[in-house]
Amino acid sequence: MKYNHNTNISVLIITLNEEKQITALLADLDFADQIIVVDSFSTDTTEVICKSFENVKFIQNRFENYTSQRNFAVSHAKNDWILFLDADERLTSELKNEILVTLKNNETYAAFLFRRTFMFGNKVLHFSGNQNDKIFRLFHKKHAEYTSDRLIHEKLKVDGKIGILKNKLIHYSYTNYEFYKSKIIRYGKLKAQEKFNKRQKGFYLLHLLHPTYNFLYNFIIRLGFLDGKKGVIICYLNAYCVHIRYKELEQLWNKKQSLSPK
Repeated sequence: MKYNHNTNISVLIITLNEEKQITALLADLDFADQIIVVDSFSTDTTEVICKSFENVKFIQNRFENYTSQRNFAVSHAKNDWILFLDADERLTSELKNEILVTLKNNETYAAFLFRRTFMFGNKVLHFSGNQNDKIFRLFHKKHAEYTSDRLIHEKLKVDGKIGILKNKLIHYSYTNYEFYKSKIIRYGKLKAQEKFNKRQKGFYLLHLLHPTYNFLYNFIIRLGFLDGKKGVIICYLNAYCVHIRYKELEQLWNKKQSLSPK
């Protein structure tokens, strides 16, 4: 099957209070045929910034979860090829060129995985569980879709072959402690809701041991200690996300039980 009959790209971005990141990303998307920002009613200047770019279509949509928000964005794309980016991600010139050349010559792949370089401020985070990261960012919308069983860490179901691009996407994942912690808490709560929807329960012993295991695994086995202080912070916050998941899951089940008829 040939996928290169129309290589125009729709760049999709979902946002919430991204005034510090969005300008740099939007200013570097001159290759895109369409740019759509789907915003979850930001309270900062994200909307003003996005609307200052004439080539950006700005849409607001109530956030339910990451999967539904991404599918909503895809539904507004006019082109078959979708490039999904987060506001804190950046394309290098080499990666942009690889995307364009790959799509022009593509007759094989329905979707592409991207490797990412994780940034801690302005320094590279080499380890701490991120070194093997690969994520779908480019796909043909008629041959791929986000499945509804996940609310976070979305799963893209691909009908066709999958390629991997050589050049890495730059991910400014950590700007400051409080912002990353707030993101981690949001992730933990969504993961808890996902497990609750699947009728899964947390157990006290798992709540006690799983966050500790997560920290030690990323810090020791996945070499987070080689990232120094950066590694300690990232591994701790990622373990804290696991703690929030169990705490929130327990609260969801307690709430259900309290509402159940006696």
